[in-house]
Amino acid sequence: MKVLSVHVGSLQEMLRNGKKIRTGIFKQPTEGPIKVTRLGLEGDDQANKKLHGGIYKAICVYPSEHYDLWKEELGKPDLSFGDFGENLTTVGLMEGDICLGDRLRIGSVEMVVTQPREPCITLNARLDAKDLSVRILKSGRSGFYCSVQREGTIENGDSIGYISRDENKVSVSDFNCIINGETEVADIIFRASKIDALPSRLKSQFL
Repeated sequence: MKVLSVHVGSLQEMLRNGKKIRTGIFKQPTEGPIKVTRLGLEGDDQANKKLHGGIYKAICVYPSEHYDLWKEELGKPDLSFGDFGENLTTVGLMEGDICLGDRLRIGSVEMVVTQPREPCITLNARLDAKDLSVRILKSGRSGFYCSVQREGTIENGDSIGYISRDENKVSVSDFNCIINGETEVADIIFRASKIDALPSRLKSQFL
């Protein structure tokens, strides 16, 4: 497991549903070590801090394995890492394997997986696909967020290792089943309710 590409984004203006907004979704690749604080990567901005960023969404991770599928489904062969607004594009770290509460070491940084990504409509506008956010949720190719437990630096090529695995074993894919309103998720809900890393907002909303 390793990081293939690290991205940050400064605020830019764009049109979304005919209205001009400011957004940090346009990520650019970085070179060399990037400082990581409790609030994320140095130089990475969020316009709407109620929905993006913060302690529980400090780092957005997206598996590189999904890109070829999206290139074909969206008819966009020129998609490149970072186009889904992620900070880290990884290999070998899939939603079905990683669990909420798992503690990871990347570079000199320690982070904990907190929740799946629930993309907003800004991503639809970014990639000119009006139903993309819904399709991402239904596909299970959500990516996920992490909180930063130990600050440090990250760079392209860093290996990813587990420090510990959460004993409740609720994968990101499992929790996506709850978000998507699937049936027969009582056991997942019970196990998720015991995960300290899961934000209280999600516990109250889904559990």
